[in-house]
Amino acid sequence: MERVEAELFTDGGNDAVVRLPGRRFPGVLIQGDSLAILRSEVAEVVEAFDQGDVEEAQEAASLLLAGLDALLMRYSAALEAHEIPRPY
Repeated sequence: MERVEAELFTDGGNDAVVRLPGRRFPGVLIQGDSLAILRSEVAEVVEAFDQGDVEEAQEAASLLLAGLDALLMRYSAALEAHEIPRPY
């Protein structure tokens, strides 16, 4: 394990925006439990499609997209607040 100093652009939370040394742009630190939830939400979409339940798949995908949109908005707001251009 290596200890490094990182720049924190938001509160710690489950989806902190941080920049590691040597990186031009910050990233989003997602806690392990949140990552597992995200993975299960994707799996739910895939399972619904596999079972032919397009309506359920669409609903689950919409919720997943809304969550990712919120995360991306938090990231964008943090960059804007610190006058950092978006990397995309």
